[in-house]
Amino acid sequence: KLYKRIRHSYWLLTGFVKKHVGLLVISFIGTFLLIVFLLNFFPFLNSVFFRQKEIIGLIGSYSIRTIPDEITRQISNPLITVDQNGEIQPLLAHSWEVLDNGKTYRFHLRNDLFWADKEPFLAEGINYDFQDVTIETVDDYTVDFKLKDPLNIFPIYLTQPVIKNPLTGVGSLYTVDSYKVRKNQLLSVSLSPNKPDLPFKIYRFYDSEDDLMTAYKKGEITYFSTANRSIADVFAEWNNTVITKSIDFNQVMALFINTESGPLQERDIRKALAYAVPSYPELGDPAKSAIPPGSWAYFDDVKEYPYNEERAASLIEKNITASDSASMKLYTFFDYIDVAEDVKKNFEMAGLDINLKVVSSVPPDYDLFLTVWNPPSDPDQYFFWHSTQTQTNITKLNNPKVDKLLEDGRRVVNVKQRQAIYEDFQKTIAEEVPAYFMYHPFVYTIERK
Repeated sequence: KLYKRIRHSYWLLTGFVKKHVGLLVISFIGTFLLIVFLLNFFPFLNSVFFRQKEIIGLIGSYSIRTIPDEITRQISNPLITVDQNGEIQPLLAHSWEVLDNGKTYRFHLRNDLFWADKEPFLAEGINYDFQDVTIETVDDYTVDFKLKDPLNIFPIYLTQPVIKNPLTGVGSLYTVDSYKVRKNQLLSVSLSPNKPDLPFKIYRFYDSEDDLMTAYKKGEITYFSTANRSIADVFAEWNNTVITKSIDFNQVMALFINTESGPLQERDIRKALAYAVPSYPELGDPAKSAIPPGSWAYFDDVKEYPYNEERAASLIEKNITASDSASMKLYTFFDYIDVAEDVKKNFEMAGLDINLKVVSSVPPDYDLFLTVWNPPSDPDQYFFWHSTQTQTNITKLNNPKVDKLLEDGRRVVNVKQRQAIYEDFQKTIAEEVPAYFMYHPFVYTIERK
C-alpha cells in the first residue's frame, strides 16, 4: 500500500510539473531576481522606511533668511574654520591672501565642490551679509572681500556657513528636503542625511514653551530642549521619555551694569553687587569670565566674587552717601523673573532699593539688566565693551585699558599673542565689573524613547 501511495504521488507531481512548467520557471527566475534586488537595494529601502527620524521642536520666529545656527551648520559649511587651538583652517576655501595694505582679503575656493542642488560651487554664490564690506567676484573660484579699514582678524568672520537661497548648502551632513512657510514665517524644515548612519530630521517652530510642551504631549515632536527645570520635571515620570541634563557653556546668565548711572560709576559699588548675588547651583554651572570655557582663549584665574552679604553691605554703606540715591532699576525678561526676584531680594538685604521691571527688549535706559547672554565664539568682543560702540556696548563701559586690549586683539593673528591679550582682557573685565557673570545654564533635553 505504501508503494502505491508513493507511486500515485509521483504521478501527480510529474503531471503537475509538465502542465505548469512555464509558470514554475518564471516563478523561480522571479524569486531569484527578487532576492538579488533585496540584497543590493535593502540599505536604500532601510534608509527610506526604517531609518530613525527625529522631530525637533524649537522656540522662535524665523524666516528663510534667519534660520537658527543649529540648522545652518548642518546644511552647509563655511569658507574657513577655527580649530580648538584657535588656528584658522581652510574648508570651502583652500587659501587666501591679504592685499591693498590689509583692506582686501582674496579667497581662493576649492574647485571640486557642488551645492546641494548639484550646481557647481562658484564665487558668485558667496553672499555673506556684512556691513562696510564689499564682496566682488574675481573669477569662478576667486572672491575679494573689500574692507573700509584694515582688520587683521577678518577671516574669523567667515566661519558662518555659506547658504544659497532657498536653504541650499554645500559639503554638509544634511540637505534640506522641504520647508513650510506661512506669511514669511518658517513653520518647519525637513532635512535628509547625506550619510547612511544619520537620522532624518524635521524641525518645527513654536511661539512659546507652553506650545512646545503641548506639541510633545500630542506627539508632534520627539525631541526638545529647555533651560526650565520645571518643564523637565513635568515629563520626569513619563515611561517613554528620557531626560538628559547638560551645561550650555555658550550661554551665560549675566547681570549687566550701567557704568554711567549714578553710584554705579563707582567700581566698588559694582563689586558690592557681585558680592550680593548668591550662587545658583540648581540652575547652572558657575561662570567666571566674559569668554566662555569652550574657547581657546578662556582664562580661569580671574578675580571672583563669592557670595558675601556683609562685604556687599559694607561696600554700599561706604560708597553711597546720604546725598546719593540707593534706588536702582533692575530690568529683565519674563523668562528670568524668578532669578531676578531673588537677586532683588539680596540687593535689598545689602541696603539697596530695587525697582524690578519686566521688558520685552533691551532697555535703552537702565541701572541693572539681567539676561542670558550668548558671547561670540571668537574672543573678539570689541562690539560689546569698546567705548566707541555706543549701540552694542550696553554697559557704557569706558575704560582705556579695555579699549587698548580689544584693539590689540584685532591687530594680531598669532594665537599665542592673542591668547595673552585676551587673558589680560578677562582679568580687567573681572576687576572692573561692567557685568557680573553668574552661571552657565543647565539644559534639559526631553526625548521620546
